Amino acid sequence: MNKTVVVGLSGGVDSSVAAYLLKEQGYKVIGIYMINWHDTTGVIQGDCPNNDDIIFAKLVARKLDIEFHTVDLSEEYKKRVVEYMFSEYQQGRTPNPDILCNREIKFDLFVDVAKKYNANFVATGHYARKETIKNADGTEIYRLLEAADKNKDQSYFLCQLSQKQLSLALFPIGEMQKPELRILAKKIELATADKKDSQGICFVGKVDLPTFLQQKLEPKEGDVVEIPESYYQNIEIPSNYKELSKPIFYFKKDGVKIGKHNGAHYYTIGQRKGLNIGGKLEPLFVIATNTYNNTIYVGQGQNHPGLFRKALFIKQEDVHWVRTDLARKTGENDNYLLRIRYRQPLEKATIYFENEGIYVVFEQAQRGVTAGQFAAWYKNDELIGSGVINS
Repeated sequence: MNKTVVVGLSGGVDSSVAAYLLKEQGYKVIGIYMINWHDTTGVIQGDCPNNDDIIFAKLVARKLDIEFHTVDLSEEYKKRVVEYMFSEYQQGRTPNPDILCNREIKFDLFVDVAKKYNANFVATGHYARKETIKNADGTEIYRLLEAADKNKDQSYFLCQLSQKQLSLALFPIGEMQKPELRILAKKIELATADKKDSQGICFVGKVDLPTFLQQKLEPKEGDVVEIPESYYQNIEIPSNYKELSKPIFYFKKDGVKIGKHNGAHYYTIGQRKGLNIGGKLEPLFVIATNTYNNTIYVGQGQNHPGLFRKALFIKQEDVHWVRTDLARKTGENDNYLLRIRYRQPLEKATIYFENEGIYVVFEQAQRGVTAGQFAAWYKNDELIGSGVINS
């Protein structure tokens, strides 16, 4: 069996230890650094990912005595990930570029790169686990599981991977705890042992979002309208899950104009920073945005009723099954554990499967349900499927 694996060496400690573990397991390891972004517009100074990361990746490859290369995938990254980001924000939705990056770049384009080096596996430093089982006819099925370290689990970021992509993927650090990984990195004297974990957009880095988005989305002054808690006293909560999944649509007359903003497409539900409006008893949070009339609706306090939703809807074309063998039929329903953002604790919910898509009804109302984000559903610690939140 060919045991050649390409590791996406990012210049961080996680991928460095992943490469080390694979070499210890007898693989021929090839380290490749992906250059996927060049423009520094909106990138916070000192956080440009390409500046130091290539040097760290080279040092790790040299220490481990493995082959090292770089590959520039920036053109496709711009088309598949960044342009998608701009499009979603323009529509008043909040995308998750890291999930797209994994589906479109790390486990698609990068797989093609790996094949050029005669590798039959691609490995990353994700905190996740993969398990292979066989069904009744002997066909292999790949399970995507949460990491052993629940505080670092990144299975959510992999929620759009297919069975084919999982068949080629290796997650060597999925069984490790982060402190344990740091200790090992120091023991084997990796240059990345004390390097801080990266943050921000995949391959872009930490950004000032409005500045970054202004590359395509021009500033446009609009109203900030505060919705009082008393507004919700006259709202009847629907019992039908289809009606329950519809977000409240606000009008300017429902509240009081309290300020101005520079573009509704720069804001997202649950956001606190960037409003620059003071004089309130409690902090203001965005509870809704309307890019058509360029209005932001806000409420006071982190427990404002407008921040919470009991249900959401995902269009049929946006439903993705990691475990295709467990896909449900129209008219069925089942109980799952759900998360709608990274590091959110898994929440109990029932999913109703209909022709037009799926309706998710949570046991407890969820804060900050946002169109454009991904909802991922689990059975115990296995990620079963995911989809883009429509409403």
